[in-house]
Amino acid sequence: MLECKPCKTPVAYGKRASLYDGTLLTDAASYRSLVGGIQYLNMSRPDLSFAVNYVSQFMHQPTDVHLQLAKSILRYVKGSLGSGIKFKPGDCTTISAYSDSDWAGCPDTRKSTTGYCVFMGPNLVAWSSKKQPTISRSSTEAEYKAFEVTATEVQWISYLLNELGFSVTTP
Repeated sequence: MLECKPCKTPVAYGKRASLYDGTLLTDAASYRSLVGGIQYLNMSRPDLSFAVNYVSQFMHQPTDVHLQLAKSILRYVKGSLGSGIKFKPGDCTTISAYSDSDWAGCPDTRKSTTGYCVFMGPNLVAWSSKKQPTISRSSTEAEYKAFEVTATEVQWISYLLNELGFSVTTP
């Protein structure tokens, strides 16, 4: 993949892949190794969070379609090598958070995916993209579940900072 053509997004917009798309790989270990390596990038690249979550869902029975999805993440990384977490000086006494979810985004289980990011002042300190454990009956329910996960993370961060002696303002 060193000579691959870079792409602008880690996951293409459109229909999501299913567990049953494509032909099963004869060497599933190579797919698992590739996705495992990409997971390490996720620790410093929040822009990969959804994509890594997405391709990790196919670890037990990867197909050629799933391999192409994982390779597209590598193509995106090649085109965005200077990206990552950058800390800026500023007022870090305010915690703000953003969350979102899709509704029934998984074509196989109809479960929704939650994503959130938490900022201390101008700096990103926590992020996640994860499939919700239960099926939501409406888009509102999926959004409330995303909000609950985000609020829990904000509360945990504020408790940690208070224990460390920092006073913070939460919305």
